Amino acid sequence: MTRPFLPSAGRLRAMSLAALLVLGGCASSPEDTYVEQPVEQLYNQAMDYLENREFERAAKAFEEVERQHPYSLWATKAQLMGAYALYERSQYDEAIIALDRFIQLHPGNRDVDYAYYLKALSYYEQIADVGRDQKMTENALKTLQEVVDRFPNSQYARDARLKIDLARDHLAGKEMNVGRYYLRRGQYLAAINRFRNVVDHYQTTSHVPEALHRLIEAYTALGLEKEAMQAAAVLGHNYPGSEWYVDSYGLVTEGEAPGAARTGWFRSLF
Repeated sequence: MTRPFLPSAGRLRAMSLAALLVLGGCASSPEDTYVEQPVEQLYNQAMDYLENREFERAAKAFEEVERQHPYSLWATKAQLMGAYALYERSQYDEAIIALDRFIQLHPGNRDVDYAYYLKALSYYEQIADVGRDQKMTENALKTLQEVVDRFPNSQYARDARLKIDLARDHLAGKEMNVGRYYLRRGQYLAAINRFRNVVDHYQTTSHVPEALHRLIEAYTALGLEKEAMQAAAVLGHNYPGSEWYVDSYGLVTEGEAPGAARTGWFRSLF
């Protein structure tokens, strides 16, 4: 799986600088009189850990910024950057919790688009192979769509759209995997339900031609000639050059007597 698009070191520093400029006018606020260390020192140390890829230390350091300066602008930045450090440590569940908290507390923050995007990536990185439960894929798809819907012009929307396509293809692959299992066991109705789901709800994925072919297999095995004809018509119209068209044609013509009716109806479709 390719590494996700993340902010450059320059942008991370820019976040730090922006907070520092604002903080300059309120450094003497009463809330800061009790701190053990200056907030700039704590935050910059955390950033140094982050840029050195010492993510565990960075996460703890950002947490310390928020603990010692809970009402400062640095605390807001530390919440987001601490979540990023957790993400880099593959502590995805903890990162998601931290990001949900950031989104809830700061829905109008200038970096909230990144918070949504990082939350989506935290789900996306946990996508399992098609032989396992796909709950994380569904969560990733939902959260990636939030990024696109809420922030269509943000720098993260393009990558989110790409990952949406990949997640949808993965879910379709899961349906195909289950459908093939039922087909091999002769449970044709259960297989048909799975393949129909791919055709109806994952129309833009790479699995549709095979799903149509498998439908023809299942319908033919059940003697449902009309339904097989409909699936064949869709396959021939939309994917006339695919390997699945060739296999489907062979499926219904192979082994039949010359001039058999089924050979005639399938050939007429194409």
